[in-house]
Amino acid sequence: MPKKILCLLPLLPIFFIIQSCSKPSLLDENEKKWLAQNDSITVAIYPYYPPYQFINEQNQIDGIFIEYLELVEQKINYKFKRKRYDDWPKLLEGVKNNDASLILEIQQSDEKEYYLKFYEPLFESQNVIVTRNNVDFGNDVESLSGKSIVLPQGYAITENLRKKYPNFNIITLYDELTCLSKVNAGDYDATISPKAVANYYIRSKKMDNLKIKSGTDLYYEPGFAINQTNTVLDGIISKTISKITKEEKQAIVNNWFYTNVIPFYRTSKFWTIIALVALLSLLFGMSFNSYLKYKIKQRTDELMIAKDIAEESNRLKTNFIYNIPQEIRTPMNGIIGLSEFLNNEDLSLEDRKKYTQMIIGNSKELLSIIDNILEISQLQSNRFTLRLIEVNLQNVFQNLISNYKIKAEEKNIEFLIENKLKDQENIVLMDRPKLNKILNILIDNAIRYTEDGSIKLFCDVEEEFLTISVVDTGIGISETTKNKIIESLTIPSSTDKTIGDYSGMGLGLTIAKKNTDFIGGQLQLISEKNKGTSFTLKVPYNPLKKISAKTTRTSKPIAKPEKNIILIAEDGETNFLFLKTILTKMNDYDFTIYRAKNGKEAVSICQENKNIDLVLMDIKMPVMDGYDATAYIKKMRPNLPVIAQTAYSIEEDIQKALDAGCDDFVSKPVDRKILKPILNKYFSVLNKRNKAS
Repeated sequence: MPKKILCLLPLLPIFFIIQSCSKPSLLDENEKKWLAQNDSITVAIYPYYPPYQFINEQNQIDGIFIEYLELVEQKINYKFKRKRYDDWPKLLEGVKNNDASLILEIQQSDEKEYYLKFYEPLFESQNVIVTRNNVDFGNDVESLSGKSIVLPQGYAITENLRKKYPNFNIITLYDELTCLSKVNAGDYDATISPKAVANYYIRSKKMDNLKIKSGTDLYYEPGFAINQTNTVLDGIISKTISKITKEEKQAIVNNWFYTNVIPFYRTSKFWTIIALVALLSLLFGMSFNSYLKYKIKQRTDELMIAKDIAEESNRLKTNFIYNIPQEIRTPMNGIIGLSEFLNNEDLSLEDRKKYTQMIIGNSKELLSIIDNILEISQLQSNRFTLRLIEVNLQNVFQNLISNYKIKAEEKNIEFLIENKLKDQENIVLMDRPKLNKILNILIDNAIRYTEDGSIKLFCDVEEEFLTISVVDTGIGISETTKNKIIESLTIPSSTDKTIGDYSGMGLGLTIAKKNTDFIGGQLQLISEKNKGTSFTLKVPYNPLKKISAKTTRTSKPIAKPEKNIILIAEDGETNFLFLKTILTKMNDYDFTIYRAKNGKEAVSICQENKNIDLVLMDIKMPVMDGYDATAYIKKMRPNLPVIAQTAYSIEEDIQKALDAGCDDFVSKPVDRKILKPILNKYFSVLNKRNKAS
């Protein structure tokens, strides 16, 4: 007996090797018994997602997840019953109702977590945007805003995209292939799909109209899932998947995404390059010839465009000459006729004063027409630039009252403002020069055609539009004229009409209409003969919400010299004497006046004399103009007020002067009634009292 045992000893190492090499079972006895008792556990398969699941040429279900399922079956020594679904929503419903226990391939989403248990995904694949070749919008998901996006019904990508981008226009269809087909046909703008799936269908279904646009930050992460009520199967699947190594998973993925390395000389790319090299000399010759033809055609087109522009310019000049004589002749007739009356020696002093005032009024009207003609020139050359700045509408309206109060009172017209906006609502982003120009024209027209009545300015917000109405009780507009004006006002800005197209509106309304189009608004007219006229400006309402109120710093009053010192930078003798006369006749002030004949002298005087209180700066001067002179002065003395005075009174020129550093603006010829309030802003009442004492 001992000898027999000794004979078996050499076999013991072999026994232990066999034992160590045999794989221990993953499942315990209870789990094995449960599987034996449930021999028809069903796995739901949706074979329409190649290369993950699909029906191959032998009419068999194949793919990455089929191989993954077979690995799980091998691990637990069990064969699941396959159940094929041709509709994804029905598959989900089947698992929810326990018609199938296991889903082969699914991505986790919040909407499904309440009835499904998800396991670690097999892999991660980036979702890509698929569009047609002829469309060109952005390279990220945000660029799809406002586009029609078609996605498969019930897929995780659909749920996740709706959750992340709730405002997107998303349409759901039957499956991935249907979505790609609809985009290919042009029914929708884009779809989002895993890159492998998109590539497979585009190539296999020959969807040559499609292209993969770009990757997204959304990923396809598919794995197994089971009904949460099946706890025993949950334990078996969890245990099995946890024992599958990364290497085993990677081997499955590599098996399906592996691409053969083909020798370079057998690739189509190689032969394409050879063909391109062979045709290079021919293409070079053809391209050079085409380039010469193109340059000739381009030059010819440029000459034709220049010819058309010249003809159009000539037509507009002709129209302009025909349209403005009445505008210019009216004030000129008054100036010439009344000036002749002044030569009458028998004219009374009262009539002489009356005629003088009328000549001044007509001269101002003529000056306004000249300003309008200059602005029309700018409009025609499209020299405008939209400048959105913070604007307080209440201040705009108050300035309008100040500017037109005297003119309205002279005609016994009541000027009222009804602003329905609250204080904070009055702060908006607006191109202030354009707004001022429009309202000035409308109010000026209202005063001109109203006698002994009222003018009201209404302001409110209606359906995200700021509406400002100028309503007068004047003579109104005849039906013929009104229809002509309404027709001009309703021309869409997108048609890019020229000035000639507004010729029936008059210079003022032409400018108002063009500026309204420029700021994206509309101008509307309501009028009745002998009852009044209403012009309504509608522009997009862009309120500016302030976070906190600005704090104002109070500074101690600075002691002034005995006299107020003003520097007049003016090269013209007549203009200098005129300004000097206006200043010396202001009884409330005691001025010392210096003069500079060009911008360079003005800079030198300000540098040498620190007691100068204010500068009246002419813009157009020799040696150095007013813009450059102001910039130099502001660098030396940033708090020194500089008032621009120039004949160029168009809003764009005003803005240019302000941008150069000027604090305020007065147009030539200088009006005493306008200059004095400007000076009052910079010379305080306290300073005047100190001088008096």
